[in-house]
Amino acid sequence: MMLWILIAVLTAGAALAVLIPLRRPVEHASDRRADQAVYKEQLAAIDAELKRGLIDAEAAEAARTETARRLLAAAEAEKETTAVSSSRYRVRAAQLLAICFTPVAALGLYMVLGSPDLPDQPLAGRLNAPMENQSVDVLVAQVERHLADNPEDGQGWAVIAPVYMSMGQPLRSAQAYANALRLLGPNAEWFTELGEALTVANEGMITSDARSAFEQAVELDSAPVKPRFFLALALSQEGKAEAAAEAWTSLLDGADERAAWVPVARAELAKLRGEAPPSETGPAVEQPAGPTAEDVAAAGEMMPDEREVMIRSMVSGLAARIDQNGGSEAEWSQLIRSYMVLGDQGKAEATLKSAEEALANNPDALSGVRNTASKLGLTGS
Repeated sequence: MMLWILIAVLTAGAALAVLIPLRRPVEHASDRRADQAVYKEQLAAIDAELKRGLIDAEAAEAARTETARRLLAAAEAEKETTAVSSSRYRVRAAQLLAICFTPVAALGLYMVLGSPDLPDQPLAGRLNAPMENQSVDVLVAQVERHLADNPEDGQGWAVIAPVYMSMGQPLRSAQAYANALRLLGPNAEWFTELGEALTVANEGMITSDARSAFEQAVELDSAPVKPRFFLALALSQEGKAEAAAEAWTSLLDGADERAAWVPVARAELAKLRGEAPPSETGPAVEQPAGPTAEDVAAAGEMMPDEREVMIRSMVSGLAARIDQNGGSEAEWSQLIRSYMVLGDQGKAEATLKSAEEALANNPDALSGVRNTASKLGLTGS
C-alpha cells in the first residue's frame, strides 16, 4: 500500500511540474476596451474644460498628451490579450494532456519495468533470510548489526576481520583484529594479520604499529614465516642493511627452496650484500634496492594480498632510501618501473619529476632515467 501512495505522490509532483509553468491569469479583451472608453471620455472632458476656460492651453495639452499615451497603451494591451485568449484553448488542452498522460505513462512504465507483485523487503527480512540466499554485503551487515549490539563479542570481531580485508578495507580489518586481541587475548595469527592489514593500509610501508604487531606474533610463535618476512622487510625499509641481512639469512636458514617467498628473500639478501641475484651469473654488480622482474615473478605463487603487500613494501623501502640518501640512475629508473608494475602511473610520473630535479646537474644520469621513462610511456618536463 505504501508503494502505491508513493507512486501517487510522485505522479502528482510530476504533473504539477508541468502545470505550474502553464498556469497564468487570462485577461479578457473586454477589460482593455473599457479602459480605452474611459481614456476617450477623459480626452473629451479636457477639451470641454479648455473651452470653458477652466484650464489654460498649456495644461490642457499636457493632460491630453498623458491621456493619449494611456489610450495607446490600452490599445496595445488589447491586441496582446486577444492573442492570449486565442491560445487559451491550446493551454487548457496541454494542461489536460499533462493531467491524464503523466500518471498513465508512469503507471505503464512501472507495470512493464517494475515488479508490482514483489512484496516489501525490509532490512530485517533480508538479514533473516537463509544464509545461502544472502550476498556477502548482507552477511557483513548481519555481523555488524550483531557487533553493534554485542561489542564485547571478540569472536565476532575475529570472524569479520578477514572479510574486511578481502573487501579491500584494511583499516576496518585492522580495527577488528585489534578488538579481537583486546577481548580474547594474544594470538600469533591475529597479530600477524593485524600487522599485514596496517601495512596494506599504508601502501606497503611497515609502520611502527605494524612492526609491533609482527614482533608480538614472533614472540608468541617464532615458526611462521610471514611475520619474520615482514620484519626483515621493515629493516630493509629503514635502511638497516646489516640487521636486514641478518634477518634474511636467519629466515632462509633451513627454508624449503620450493616456497614462493624464498627467491624474493634471496634476491633481497643479494642486494644488501651488493651481489648479483642468484639467478644471474657473472661478477657482482650494484643492484637497485627495489623489486626486480625476478622478485615479481617469484611472488606469482603467493596469495594476491600477500603478493601486493610484498611488492609495495619493497617499493616503499626503495622510495624511502632515495628520499633520504638520494638515488643513482639505476635506482630512480627501478623505482619508476616498479610503480608502473603496480599500475600506479601517477606515482611513476611524480617520481620522474623528482628524478629530473634531483639529477639536474647530472645530464648523463638524467638522460638514462628519461630513456627508461620513455620506454614505459611516460614523458618528462
